Formats: sequence, C-alpha cells, structure tokens
Amino acid sequence: MRSIAALVSGGVDSTVVVHLLKEQGYDPSIFYIRIGMEAEDGYIDCPAEEDIEITSYVAQKYGCKFEEVNLHKEYWDNVVSYTIDSVRRGLTPNPDIMCNKMIKFGAFNQRWGKDFDFIATGHYATTDVVDGTSFLATAKDPVKDQTDFLAQLNFAQIAKLMFPIGHLMKSEVRQIASDAHLPSATRKDSQGICFLGKINYNDFLRRYLGEREGDIVEFETGKILGKHKGYWFHTIGQRKGLCLSGGPWFVVKKDIDANVLYVSQGYDPDTQYATDFNLAGFYYLSKDIWGDFDSVDIQFKIRHTPEFTHGTLTRNADGTYHVHAHHRLQGVAAGQYAVIYDSHAHLVVASGMITA
Repeated sequence: MRSIAALVSGGVDSTVVVHLLKEQGYDPSIFYIRIGMEAEDGYIDCPAEEDIEITSYVAQKYGCKFEEVNLHKEYWDNVVSYTIDSVRRGLTPNPDIMCNKMIKFGAFNQRWGKDFDFIATGHYATTDVVDGTSFLATAKDPVKDQTDFLAQLNFAQIAKLMFPIGHLMKSEVRQIASDAHLPSATRKDSQGICFLGKINYNDFLRRYLGEREGDIVEFETGKILGKHKGYWFHTIGQRKGLCLSGGPWFVVKKDIDANVLYVSQGYDPDTQYATDFNLAGFYYLSKDIWGDFDSVDIQFKIRHTPEFTHGTLTRNADGTYHVHAHHRLQGVAAGQYAVIYDSHAHLVVASGMITA
C-alpha cells in the first residue's frame, strides 16, 4: 500500500481529500503546516485555531495520524522576503507560486514528505502521463483551477503529487463534505495572501518599506495630477486607491528610481494594454514537448483567472522566450509569472517571469 502524506488546512477542499483517500483504501498521515510572518515577538500565525481544531477532528474521525509542523522560518526566508524584495524593486510578486515551490512541496518534502510515496493536497489540479512522463494538468473546474499557482514545480515534485479533488467541481466537493458531515462543509474559502493573516496588505508594505511621497503623472501629457505615498503601494493596471478626480485612472507605468506613478484616464485607455512581452527564467516543468521550434501555438495565463489567452511562444536567437497574445491583455506587469499551457489548455508545459 502506498504511503501518503496529506496536507490539510481545515478547509473543505483538503478535508474532502482525506475522506476520498480513505474511501479508496488509503491510510494517509495528516500534516498541518504552520506558516506565518515574522513579528517583533515571534511569528504571526497564518491560520486560526479553528483550522487546527477541524484538522484534528478529521484525523480522529478517520483514524489518521496527525502532526503539526512548523515552517515559519522557511516561509519567511523564502516567501515573505521574496515578496518584500519584489515589491521594493517595483515588480509584481506571486507569493502563492513561491509557497508551493519552496514550502509545501519544498521544505515540507525535504523534512517530512521524503518518508512517503506521495503527497496529497486539496489543489484543483490533475496530473497526466504522456509518453511515460508525468505532467501537471488542468482541473475539471475551470473557475477553481489552481495550476497557475503550481507552475514553478519540477518533475520530481509533480511525479510525487496526488490531487484527489482535481476531477471534481467545487459544488461536488462541498456536497461530499456535507454528506460526510465534515465541519468544513460550509466554511468559506480562504482569500488573500496567507502570511498576512488579518493584516492589511498596505499595512504590511508600510511596516517593511515605509512611505515616500512621489508624483502621480498623466502618461500622455506629463501633467502632475497628485501625490502618492510610495510606488510599492501600487500595481500596474490598478484603478482604485489613487484618489484622483475626473477618473477612472489606471496605473500604466512606474518609474522606480524617481518614485513616479504614470496613469492614464478613461474606461479603456490603450496604455493599460499590451500584446507582447519577454520572459526571464523560462522553465519547463516536466520536459519540452515541442523540441526545436521558432514559434509555437500556446494557451497561457498571466494571473489567476478561469480564462486562458491564446498566443504564440517564440524562442529568440539568444535563447530567451517571447510571448505574443492574440488579443490585448490588461495590466501586464514585470514580475508576474506567465504560465504556458499546450494548445488545448490541458498540460502545464512551462512558466517564466515577465520582464520590464
């Protein structure tokens, strides 16, 4: 019998994972990962105690071993610090991608998961074996699909993963939880960045980056329209929070050295869109499925949405990669990860960071 470590957070998705594994005859060991942001007197826990209570209850209900594991320091060193550094450099970070790569399937596997055949999670994703190679693949539920958050995993990590709810719709998962009388059945899904807990994101940035007043400038005319308290509080494509009259206004560019925000006015200004961008650190998750090519037809995402964008991936002469979208994209920002899927939007093939 395969040995399985199940990562359970107390939410409906991960608790249903335990139920399904038991139905399939497995006896998973349950792990609850404590992660959080560094504070003056220690660490701020991401989870509420209710999460641990529910996870403990599920372990008892199904007769599973249960262990809480502490990865506070690893989370700070690999995820929180990455987020702060990215924002300081004017980039748009993705803490969820880093958490999955470095913590859930990195540090956890190195210290605990290595003793198990598989690691099971409540992610909405699947795996597919093509010509003997395991690939990360999309979930049945397009709205809940989380493959974009897993797009920096490597082949060894993917080959060890189980996604028991990847073939289910969210409504089906909730029904299973209800039928099984799980206390998580009616719990709301978690939102936002985990390590912040109840802390406002701008308060988090203010704590580590402070404030520095700068100009808000109209991109087309160079006219100064107002002031901001630091470029790190704003992202490309942002509309709310600029406190400018005569809007709507969109952030379309940031000058990091001069601490200037450039904005454009209107409901659909051309300056908030792009169709082309380059990728740094281009990375095949399992293997290159295209071989030697100049350009290839792809589907891709640059943010967590149900929709895919149809485009063309080009390999430049210097070995770098370029993406051309077949329709305009709003809010393309340096630091975002572009996740590259095959032309059928099924296999996750590669990912890379959008460059300025």
